[in-house]
Amino acid sequence: MKSYIYHLQLNISFANLAFYKGLFAFLGWSIIFETLDTIGFKSNHNGDLWFVDNSSMEKLDYDKKGMNHLSIRVEKQSNLDQVVSYLKENNIESLFDTPRHRPEFTSAQNETYYQVMFATPDNLLFEIVYIGAK
Repeated sequence: MKSYIYHLQLNISFANLAFYKGLFAFLGWSIIFETLDTIGFKSNHNGDLWFVDNSSMEKLDYDKKGMNHLSIRVEKQSNLDQVVSYLKENNIESLFDTPRHRPEFTSAQNETYYQVMFATPDNLLFEIVYIGAK
């Protein structure tokens, strides 16, 4: 059997929609569906991400059961540096002492795991990561 992720749905406040549109356009994703309360994005390499308007203001706890973070992989280390610049330009703070290299997450000496983590305006935890040659 073969399987793959078809899509993920994230509930957000559509008051923050411009942030998601800007970020995913910057990352090279395209909008594949949009209504007043739903938007879908697609990359060229995997499943879709769907954002649905939800005005609930429940406090999120990254360590509770459920999804901890969404990770998006980029092809080049320089891509991650571009994302970091984009986040700074848009006043989005990096979290957990990132960007940084995480040698504990690699399986080879000549490989690096280079990440930046940040919270969206809806307090969803995102990671952008480069995994590859140092």
